[in-house]
Amino acid sequence: MRLTAGIWVSAYLARLRLADVPAFVVRRGDTTAGAVLVKLNRLDGEATCFQRSFDLMSGERRWIELTSGKEATVDEAIARQCSFDPDLWVIEVESRAGRHLLDEPGLE
Repeated sequence: MRLTAGIWVSAYLARLRLADVPAFVVRRGDTTAGAVLVKLNRLDGEATCFQRSFDLMSGERRWIELTSGKEATVDEAIARQCSFDPDLWVIEVESRAGRHLLDEPGLE
């Protein structure tokens, strides 16, 4: 059984809050089945966007890098994705150290 997007986002934001990593919802998608993008803003003009993907070999869900580079370029890529998918969630994480917690157990 899969978690709904809304519940996953709430849990992710709570985990970030507990780790003192600022984050907020930039775009609210469909609460049931919306996909989620996570933008890591390093607060130095650079950013990385992650999307959840399925590994066809193992069948596991993993977070992969969609794009990275100048923040404006990453924002453009996110805007393109949003134009294709009106149900998409976008979460922005702000961390100079690059902490996003997506590699921790339970967030796959």
